[in-house]
Amino acid sequence: MEDRVFIFDTTLRDGEQSPGCSMNIEEKLRLARQLQMLRVDVIEAGFPIASVGDFEAVKMVAEKIEGCTIAGLARAVKPDIDRAWEAIREAAKPRIHTFIATSDLHLKYKLKKSREQVLQDAVWAVQYSKSLCNEVEFSCEDASRSDINYLCEVIEAVIKAGATIINLPDTVGYAIPDEYGAMFRTVSEKVPNIKSVILSSHCHNDLGLAVANSIAAVQNGARQAECTLNGIGERAGNASLEEIVMAIKTRHEKLGLTTNINTEEIYKSSKLLSSLTGMMVQRNKAIVGANAFAHEAGIHQDGILKSPITYEIMTPQSVGIKHSTLVLGKHSGRHALKQRYAELGYQLSDEELQNAYKLFCQIADQKKEIFDEDLETILESGLSSTEEIYHLVNLQITSGTNLRPTATVELKQGEQITIDSAAGDGPVDAAYKAVERITGVVGKLTEYSIKSVHSGHDAIGEVFVRVDFDGTLMNGRAASTDIIAGSVHAYIEALNRAIASKKRKDGQQKKVMPKDSITV
Repeated sequence: MEDRVFIFDTTLRDGEQSPGCSMNIEEKLRLARQLQMLRVDVIEAGFPIASVGDFEAVKMVAEKIEGCTIAGLARAVKPDIDRAWEAIREAAKPRIHTFIATSDLHLKYKLKKSREQVLQDAVWAVQYSKSLCNEVEFSCEDASRSDINYLCEVIEAVIKAGATIINLPDTVGYAIPDEYGAMFRTVSEKVPNIKSVILSSHCHNDLGLAVANSIAAVQNGARQAECTLNGIGERAGNASLEEIVMAIKTRHEKLGLTTNINTEEIYKSSKLLSSLTGMMVQRNKAIVGANAFAHEAGIHQDGILKSPITYEIMTPQSVGIKHSTLVLGKHSGRHALKQRYAELGYQLSDEELQNAYKLFCQIADQKKEIFDEDLETILESGLSSTEEIYHLVNLQITSGTNLRPTATVELKQGEQITIDSAAGDGPVDAAYKAVERITGVVGKLTEYSIKSVHSGHDAIGEVFVRVDFDGTLMNGRAASTDIIAGSVHAYIEALNRAIASKKRKDGQQKKVMPKDSITV
């Protein structure tokens, strides 16, 4: 049987202590349910003594979540332990997690206690916790800066007192992987009763080494890794759950370890946390960042198109992302450009590709990223403006606090003018629905933003929209002092581009159609 590493998720406790990441009770429960889908082994639901809200959240998670062990954190004092037990006692699998610092720095400046006093407090806390709950985890806070002999003495004593899990945290992110791993190795060698417990790592990222230290720990005997989604947590954060799990999975032949995590739920879990906290993931974040499976360099794109394994050590699908992304920019090559045109419905000859690539490079020098409408423009052999199929003649909006927003839109197509009205959730939504009624073309708005071109109450608003027309994304832009009119102009620009694109595709298909083919 392979060695299994238990995943202890502390997103709801240590992660929530990250500035700006507080969650209410309902949000905590929602995230806990997703953690259950992710199949984490332990959810540390909070620090019950911290506040009434934290207590209620831990209690609700303990009552509602059945598939995971639910842990409550407590200092080595009776009020904390009582409160933690009260919060988690209804859990299907409860755990009291109690802790006290063991480094001389913390003893001198924070606790103001001797080693003997701390040892007595630790033993008492575990014994009392054990009288309430069968599963007790004990953490030696600041273990990585503790005297190793004293650390071993404390560990041996709390195991005798009934601890079932021993956690050795790198509380301030000070350790280097080889010394953090050596601490686990030394403890395993020197503590005679160590085989009766599970050793656990808990690493912070102050030096950017939290995941590396966690891997060093499991390589040296730890079989529980404490971590958070997206690596959130105090200061620079905690070890990232997704990085630890995927390192173990991807380097299985090296580590010989496994987890019970459903990795296909990783991306969904990450997105939910970002949505709940408002803390977005950096684009270059490993595993779940927007660039994690995106490729712009031409050499990389060529390799990916030939065989993904050339530049991807794991599949995007393995973490719940649908597919890799070939980002078109100034570093992209012809193969990626040809591939994207094929996805848009165009089969370019070598000559057409060469001409398109020249124009593509000119645009790429001016823009960070090339979008589909830019590629459409390139096919017109220049940077000419979009064909104006529909033109906005007039717009009238009726809206108010007690009125359902209604828009009347007048559009011109060639010599024909059509007027129609629609109601919507807001004036912009109503106007877009009126445009859809006139044109018969339905678009799904995927991005909408307005920014002021300059300051002042009469500032011009620049509107940007991205609209999905039956799988084809088109951008539209407009500037106006009337942001509703600007919004309609931007939408119509995107619509005109979509219609022009379809005409070009239809025309290309007719060119390559065999003479004896019949269409119905």
